[in-house]
Amino acid sequence: MAGKMSVEQPLWHALRAYRLLTLCYALSLHVLAYDRYDLPVLAGLYMAVLTAWTLATSRRVRSAETCTVRFLAGDLTVALAGILLTRAVETAESIGQGVSTLPSVWSAGAVLGCALKGGWRWGAVSGLLVGAGNVLERGGLAGTTVHNVLLVCVASIAIGYVIEVARASERTLARALEIEAATRERERLARDIHDGVLQVLAMVQRRGVALGGEAAELGRMAGEQEVALRALVTTKATVTHATTTKSATVTGATGHPASPTDPDGPDGPGGTSGAYDPGPGPGRQGGVGAEHADPPERHCDLAELLAARAGARVTFAGPGSPVRLARSAAGELAAAVGAALDNVRRHAGEDSRAWILLEDEPDAVLVSVRDDGPGIPAGRLEHAEAEGRMGVALSIRGRLRELGGTAEVVSVPGQGTEVELRVPKHV
Repeated sequence: MAGKMSVEQPLWHALRAYRLLTLCYALSLHVLAYDRYDLPVLAGLYMAVLTAWTLATSRRVRSAETCTVRFLAGDLTVALAGILLTRAVETAESIGQGVSTLPSVWSAGAVLGCALKGGWRWGAVSGLLVGAGNVLERGGLAGTTVHNVLLVCVASIAIGYVIEVARASERTLARALEIEAATRERERLARDIHDGVLQVLAMVQRRGVALGGEAAELGRMAGEQEVALRALVTTKATVTHATTTKSATVTGATGHPASPTDPDGPDGPGGTSGAYDPGPGPGRQGGVGAEHADPPERHCDLAELLAARAGARVTFAGPGSPVRLARSAAGELAAAVGAALDNVRRHAGEDSRAWILLEDEPDAVLVSVRDDGPGIPAGRLEHAEAEGRMGVALSIRGRLRELGGTAEVVSVPGQGTEVELRVPKHV
């Protein structure tokens, strides 16, 4: 895997170092045993070729791409030639004593290169070739020869198998990352659709029914499109959410029932979590555009974004100093807060009050949205999500999950609902 670090890359670096170290070892043995050669000039010539080949091809042993089949064939040829040449240059007495061949343990590097390149099968074949060369050089199956041949074969097969497993794991990981990226993009699109299009269609349906006449027919068509689009969004998004650990803690209370024309039903603090607001509110920013209202700098003051959402019935409290957060993360967090406030207004009632509390912790930012509504009945969030009402799942939990944070919903009978959003500062 040229150009990037992979599981097998350290093994290529180790093989490169092995070739150089074993070359030095073979040269040392050659110098120490120079007087036992019948043909010392021929032995010295081979050692010069071995040195030149190792140094000239050192850059080849960097990765599976640079280590070509032609190079591996040449490496094996050099190793086998040195092994067979040993019988010609050594004395008969030295061969009988089982002394080392000319390339010595350097020849194992050629076998390991084949294993790293082609897996355990290549390693096994090259190991058998080198082993056959050693048997021919010794003139039989001596004990040490068999031991060395088996050692090289087992090592090459083991390394080749490890490489195959590592490459398969890398391919699986790459595919998983692609699927994750595609899933996150689908969630983002589904969240944008939920925050805007679905709620606009639901508003058109409600207004059409209220006005009657031709407007009622228009409302009916908008309702049909809203149902179809919601089903599409649900099929794209629920696969991921079904395997995500639930972060909400919801206990009993009484809530407001959802009407058939309600775009989300009671799936948030008193209901939906859409960021679209069909009516103006004091001090509020538009829901979908809230993420883009930040200054163009890389970081911004989260307190300013949240303070802009305060109004006659929304109270904001935060630290006196700015709370710096990455601009994209601050925008997503502010949008999640806006979705929670929409839920309060839509289902806890226009007269309900809400409080936003911003806390700046050493490693995280904590935002709490609390209301004085009646709360959420037990199991209502899960039921709404199963029906395709993905307000909390997408607009709140989905946003926090992508930021590496958490969203917890707590509801107490008669004491309203609280949404606690926590985002790490490193995002």
